[in-house]
Amino acid sequence: MGIPKTFVTLIAGAAVSVMVVGCQESPPPVQPRLAALASATPTPPATQPQAVRYRMADCHLHLVDFLQRTDGIQAALAAMDRCGVEEAMISGMPVVKEWPSEERLRPEYYLSDDSRCYWYSATDVLVARQVQFLSLKQQRRFHPTICGFNGADRNAVEHIKRMIDWYPDFWQGIGEVMARHDDLTALTYGEPARADNLALGAVFTFAGQHDLPVFLHSNIGSVWRRDPIYLPEVEAAVSTHPKTRFVWCHAGISRRIDIPTLTQDLQEMLRKYPNLWVDVSWVVFENDLLKNGTPDPAWIGLIEAFPDRFLIGTDKVGHFADYPQEVQKYYQFLDALRPATANKLARENLLSVLPKAPAHLTGEESDLLNGRTPEGTELLKKAG
Repeated sequence: MGIPKTFVTLIAGAAVSVMVVGCQESPPPVQPRLAALASATPTPPATQPQAVRYRMADCHLHLVDFLQRTDGIQAALAAMDRCGVEEAMISGMPVVKEWPSEERLRPEYYLSDDSRCYWYSATDVLVARQVQFLSLKQQRRFHPTICGFNGADRNAVEHIKRMIDWYPDFWQGIGEVMARHDDLTALTYGEPARADNLALGAVFTFAGQHDLPVFLHSNIGSVWRRDPIYLPEVEAAVSTHPKTRFVWCHAGISRRIDIPTLTQDLQEMLRKYPNLWVDVSWVVFENDLLKNGTPDPAWIGLIEAFPDRFLIGTDKVGHFADYPQEVQKYYQFLDALRPATANKLARENLLSVLPKAPAHLTGEESDLLNGRTPEGTELLKKAG
């Protein structure tokens, strides 16, 4: 699908803000021209989906791709309706794939070529504006999360506060937080983020204070080794923030990450930390949930042992033509579970980790964020 002119205009205007931190101005008003973007014509589905057999909730859906393009929020809704997805955690994409001046072809994905990726905070504004164009009934089907920050930058928590200040009672989580992520880590400008660093420590503390779940992408190992060398980073984050709910994206793996002890490692982490959940989206289905094309008994046993702690997601990025197929491929695995466990995995567990109410800042937090002194705030109140 081509890029709507309105979207190009929006991105051009937003690109000047690679990190929305410390800004004193109010957010720009919503422009009527963005309505066309929110109601973009859905991309026709590639094939007909199956008959709906499970009520589903998608724990991992990106509204935009690695170039911040999208088919539109209405296309996402139409795709969800075709396959029984009632609700979805929705986020932007925290990085943009750079199109260098010397490259003839525009990259479409983070692995398209060797060009770098850079952090892009305006992605959260794109998500907020699109979701807010929906009716209130439609908005309730989405659970938007904040992701547009560099997890190695100690300013990151200020961006999260700014988004909550701009869009109070809207955000319902933080993530996908990008820490270790196969080749994307090497391709992204700046210091690699680690799950146990000071910058993300501040983010995780804030999340716990505001009842916000954190969707964390942090690989358990390297593409060059088959042992879980990075597991201590995730364990340190989860153990030192017991009041924060963590959803470990893709069960700690991604492309070319092969850890033979993965189910044992997950079992031990889930046993030790009640504030940890596991997302089995993206490559987990083909690489792990299935063994020789059939549900893996080890994974069935693991999920049955912790039926409240696993979530299903698609990890679709901005384009939704094959969304129903990505959802319904899980039927094969769900059918192998006990019905109660299957329903929890398909829908109920995501709803259980969501906050009781969307986030807002306290008056004191907002004053500190915007540089208002208590005396100045009191004068503003008196002035009406």
